[in-house]
Amino acid sequence: MDRVAFSIFGIDIMWYGILIASGILLAVLVSSREASRLGYKEGQVTDICLFAVPLGIVGARLYYVAFNWSQYAGDFREIINIRGGGLAIHGGILAGILTVWIYTRIKKLEFFKTADILVLGLPMAQAIGRWGNFINGEAHGGPTNLPWAILVDGQRVHPTFLYESVWDWLIFIYIFMIRKNKKYEGQLLVDYIFLYSLGRFFIEGLRTDSLMLGPIRMAQLISLVGILVALVVRYFLLKRKALEKESGK
Repeated sequence: MDRVAFSIFGIDIMWYGILIASGILLAVLVSSREASRLGYKEGQVTDICLFAVPLGIVGARLYYVAFNWSQYAGDFREIINIRGGGLAIHGGILAGILTVWIYTRIKKLEFFKTADILVLGLPMAQAIGRWGNFINGEAHGGPTNLPWAILVDGQRVHPTFLYESVWDWLIFIYIFMIRKNKKYEGQLLVDYIFLYSLGRFFIEGLRTDSLMLGPIRMAQLISLVGILVALVVRYFLLKRKALEKESGK
């Protein structure tokens, strides 16, 4: 499939960019509706996203470049050329969470409550964006004879982009369904980090284009850290909830 969707004034518009932009737009709409349900001011989620989305993209790019430094060293044009591909979701998630934390501190909003709203549409955006990898012929796995294998350069391989897309849809459905009955503020964020990290750890083991730190697949290492962090944060948030209940808050 052609990576170029169409051209405007000689500028190629890539399917990858269209899919990512569509996923982000839908995620913002979902989170905005949830914010309205919870009494946030109109447009507040959009305001946060105006910072979190571009900084998330910067974080995703910097993360990718950092672990491919030999390819980009000394070439600033290529470093900022995201049209050429090269975004790492873990870098985007970390930058996005940091941005939201800073924003909520400045605006005196409750971080975990706000994060639960913003994370709601994130796995849906990821599920949609992964199909850009399919169009680009990237983010696939090694050889397999499974019936759902895809053909890349004449070889049947694991469609790891599909595995992650399906997993992300399942995460989205899960956190969307529990959002009205969550046990504590921050549960959607914690559950998302835990579930995404769990799925990504196993899916990454099948991929052939992993970012590496020596012999270690960085995505698997970050996934293990994500699982641990999610469990620790869950413990403390549940403990905080119990203390608040005891004190009558």
